[in-house]
Amino acid sequence: MSGTRDGTKRQRRGNTRQRIQDVALGLFAEQGYEKTSLREIAERLDVTKAALYYHFKTKEEILASIFEDLTRPIAELIEWGKRQPRTLETKQEIIRRYSEALTEALPLFRFLQENQATMKELRSGEMFRKRMLGMRDILLDPDAALVDQVRCVSAVFTMHAGMIALDDLPGTGEEKRKAVLEVATSLVTGAHLGRHAS
Repeated sequence: MSGTRDGTKRQRRGNTRQRIQDVALGLFAEQGYEKTSLREIAERLDVTKAALYYHFKTKEEILASIFEDLTRPIAELIEWGKRQPRTLETKQEIIRRYSEALTEALPLFRFLQENQATMKELRSGEMFRKRMLGMRDILLDPDAALVDQVRCVSAVFTMHAGMIALDDLPGTGEEKRKAVLEVATSLVTGAHLGRHAS
């Protein structure tokens, strides 16, 4: 009986944490990270500031938790990619999985786009930079020609830009995601084939 009660309490706490993250990310995107206060987050949640403090002491703690949760699949993908052979099939699979992970993290990437200057000052910004370098490193062949290395780096940036820069173009979100994936896959394929043609 007490095990069930503890499990329910844990689940409720997880849901509260998720609600705080969702509301905070919405406010950060709406009015900017700097202009959003903990008080406003608490008001939007209809809880006291003390209740919010129980979960998070600062805005940066909230942002770090959002970043950690939404980019965990990317971190897992990087670790998986490090253990794989550097074959074309592996690289194409990495790009495919990265596309899915980015789709799940879209609200965070919109926030990052709108708050680039702020992110440079925050720990989450450094974590994001390290993840992007990790993605680059599992796609690159270190001894490839510079042009092929640029293709791999461009594939990663194509995935990011495609999430934000295509908003006003015709097509559904899924159609755009598939088109971006096709272009990124083509870049990685070209880099791999260029590397192995010599």
